[in-house]
Amino acid sequence: MITTHSQSIARRQGLAPGIALAGLSRWRALFAGFVVAAALGAGLLTGAAPALSAEPAQVPTTVNINTADAATLAAVLKGVGESRAVEIVRHRQMYGEFSSVEELLEVKGIGPATLDVNRKAITLE
Repeated sequence: MITTHSQSIARRQGLAPGIALAGLSRWRALFAGFVVAAALGAGLLTGAAPALSAEPAQVPTTVNINTADAATLAAVLKGVGESRAVEIVRHRQMYGEFSSVEELLEVKGIGPATLDVNRKAITLE
């Protein structure tokens, strides 16, 4: 009589041969399910393109300083980071809309050089 590996394991454990094989199959199925779940979680099986090949988001070339949020101001205006952009929004909330581009000089951290560099990118409407 030829004995398979699973039958010899079953005999050592005092089980019927089919029970050991069934237990081994459960572990394989569980592992295969885990692999599929991990691959789906990683986005490998969805067919989606990798993030590196996606088109970069288009940054607008002009910005309305009376309506733009801080993230947009920081993205469009040169020399204006997130903290300066937040200051522009705070100034607008405290004193109302800007009536001229030159009023940006009243914002803490915005000087004449920054204003001159960004003059063409700033709109009021």
